[in-house]
Amino acid sequence: MNTYLVTGGAGFIGSHLCSALIVQDHKVINVDNFDSFYDPEIKRKNIKHLINHKIHVLYQVDIRDKSALKKIFEKNCIDGVIHLAALAGVRPSIENPVLYEEVNVKGTINLLECLKEYKVHQFIFGSSSSVYGNSDFKFPFKENQIPGPMISPYAITKKAAEDYCFLYHYLYQINTIALRFFTVYGPGQRPDLAIYKFTKMILQNQPIPLFGDGNSMRNYSYVSDIVKGIQLAINYLDKKKNVFEVINLSGDRSVSLKELLVLLEKGLAKKAVVNQLPMQPGDVLGTNADINKAHELLNYFPETTIEEGIKKFIYWFKTDNNG
Repeated sequence: MNTYLVTGGAGFIGSHLCSALIVQDHKVINVDNFDSFYDPEIKRKNIKHLINHKIHVLYQVDIRDKSALKKIFEKNCIDGVIHLAALAGVRPSIENPVLYEEVNVKGTINLLECLKEYKVHQFIFGSSSSVYGNSDFKFPFKENQIPGPMISPYAITKKAAEDYCFLYHYLYQINTIALRFFTVYGPGQRPDLAIYKFTKMILQNQPIPLFGDGNSMRNYSYVSDIVKGIQLAINYLDKKKNVFEVINLSGDRSVSLKELLVLLEKGLAKKAVVNQLPMQPGDVLGTNADINKAHELLNYFPETTIEEGIKKFIYWFKTDNNG
């Protein structure tokens, strides 16, 4: 049994990861501040089944609070840290860039300082496809390409945090993998994200805000695939020394917003009412991941197609909402 500290462990991806680690008999130190970015009760529901588990410990702590983090490291013998806590959202980051820098950059530095001080040498950082920006490079995005212009504070904070991860690896031999996630979706996802929001609006006969012409592309990734990728990254760090890698994790292919809408309409057996709007500031035109590096290093292969994933999501949404 290993002990892993998971930040953001009550969030969407984090709660799925905590469950998966516990199934493998690992102890989980779950650190989450239950931020009000969306209803904290959703997070409490995410981990309701874990609260009384003997190998799950919850700390309601903000990663900006370094002294509180140090107490956690002092009290627990931690083998590795999976850092998923962040202020998310491209558009909100434009409204409050200072807050995003404090949480996503300074919060990450606080964790890295704790790893340095308490001699923890395994770190996995949850990064984002946003760091590729509005790239002039052709699809798919490769980890070694120079990012295009980043057009949101959120993207900039994620790239800055990646750079700090490398710095602490270089200076203090912290073995690190930064995983760039591409638009993760599935049961329990945040209610502000497109698939959740569109599903709810279609069922309630509300007009869907469709930004742009509907041809923008996204590489959607089903949450169980992403969790499996994180677990494979943990296994990789267990076997290797002197590691720093940046790795894309995504689904099997990119789809347009129009295609996504068709899949939702088909799954719900209901047509959407569309309200066509201009592109929003901070939104990139498309994402498409090259995941050859994930294949080669981690033996990662996404198993859930977008068609299967949408069906699973709709089933969960209707069950969760008693509909």
